[in-house]
Amino acid sequence: MKTIRSIAALRAALLGAVLLTACDKNAVQIEDITSPVTASRVKFFNFGINAPSVNFYANDAKVTAISSTTGVESTNGVAYGSVGLGGFYSELPGGQYSFTGRIAATVDKDLVVATVPGTLENGKAYSVYLSGFYNATAKSVEGFIIEDAYPAAFDYAKAYVRFVNASPNSQPMALVISNTVTLTDSPIGAAVPYKSGTAFVAVDGGVYNLSGRIGTSTTTTVPRTNVSFLAGRVYTITLRGDMTISATGTATNRPFLDNTLNR
Repeated sequence: MKTIRSIAALRAALLGAVLLTACDKNAVQIEDITSPVTASRVKFFNFGINAPSVNFYANDAKVTAISSTTGVESTNGVAYGSVGLGGFYSELPGGQYSFTGRIAATVDKDLVVATVPGTLENGKAYSVYLSGFYNATAKSVEGFIIEDAYPAAFDYAKAYVRFVNASPNSQPMALVISNTVTLTDSPIGAAVPYKSGTAFVAVDGGVYNLSGRIGTSTTTTVPRTNVSFLAGRVYTITLRGDMTISATGTATNRPFLDNTLNR
């Protein structure tokens, strides 16, 4: 009987914790992958070069935040080169939105540095990017939104990969991936300009070397090696950074091919 009471007490405590979390005005709703998707889903990227760490908002609702054990909101936010919510999607009802990136630090706290308008449709997925060069005087940076248009027919024996160009001073860029075992090259669509992307392309699961190339060139401008793509998964490779910096160096703002798991 003591064991039964203990289990019941534990369940009650857990339920109370869930209810308290749900009542937090800053609580973030993260996608529940076990239930049918009826809302839209959105990822948030801070790829604005030299941009401060931000919290993302959908209209006036905060949709990304760093958890704190003190009850005081963290001032860390989503730093440059990072994805909000640990790479998970946030669920939002379909409709028109003004997405904003707001400074997370104590200085200029909640100052809007980017505004990205967008219309969401229920059942669809999207990615919101801060991009471009941060203007430290105006305290502003660019941004854009792109649909994560998954293929209607999904082959779980394949991995799916797309390429997004978020580098503001790049020419139209193409992504080619090379299987490290078979040495087979697979182009991921054609070259795309800044603020746009390719469709998802089915490839065999495996380990690949990535090659970011200018237009139809066969020369690698931005390399990345030994990237794994698992069958049944979906990935976005995004070019970010300043193309005037060497891609093979260690500078934070160098051109870089980011790999983010979509699902």
